[in-house]
Amino acid sequence: MGRPTLWHIPISHYSEKVRWALAYKDVEHARRAPPPGGHIPVAAVLTRGRTLTFPVLGLDGRNIGDSTAILAALEAAYPSPPLYPADAAERRRALELEEFFDEELGPFVRQAVFHELASDPESFRTVAATGQPAALRRFGGALGAYGRAWTALRWNARDAGAAVRSGEKVRAAVDRLEAELGEGREYLVGDRFSVADLTAAALLYPVVLPPGAPLSRDQLPGGLSDLHAELQDRPGARWVDEMYRRHRRRARAATAAA
Repeated sequence: MGRPTLWHIPISHYSEKVRWALAYKDVEHARRAPPPGGHIPVAAVLTRGRTLTFPVLGLDGRNIGDSTAILAALEAAYPSPPLYPADAAERRRALELEEFFDEELGPFVRQAVFHELASDPESFRTVAATGQPAALRRFGGALGAYGRAWTALRWNARDAGAAVRSGEKVRAAVDRLEAELGEGREYLVGDRFSVADLTAAALLYPVVLPPGAPLSRDQLPGGLSDLHAELQDRPGARWVDEMYRRHRRRARAATAAA
């Protein structure tokens, strides 16, 4: 196999999920990050219209969209260290939890974050430039303005009522995380790190902001700081910090602009 290529959005939590899996498995890979908003036509071309969003992973002649499908392909191509439990029942449980956090947490974190950024142009400018090449970072103001307009259309970012509902969904997902962990458990399934842990921690990163995450706490707009402050002393947030500390390895990636 040639070196895999990850097409990603630097601040995206779904992209972070795949970056983490690549790093955990120590897979050397190239990265490509189109300008903000440019990922839709790129994803459509790469996947022949099967998906319109990132991440997309080029692996062994295939372009794979959707973070869950990408992790499954990585597990097949690079089985060690494993992210899927060996026990069949535990594997089913881990995949069920991956699906829960993908569907019941990820979209609502995204909407809540973009809603708060939409009302804070300076923060949006900074976030939009994160991970972009120097040539694009010079246009941070334009990137931020474009990003606010695009996320308002794509993710309903200006809808305050939707943001309230998103916050409730995020809190409910943290409740579920803490209930699954129970008293004294280190991992969601079995006694080792799995796809369930990686998914929950990666998708919560924008509101927990553990050390080593793509965004730092000083980049938060005011409203998101409030949600972060509410969550940071909860067991679920401390668990996210611990998963990053233990298992978020540095990736062997060659990064370039698309």
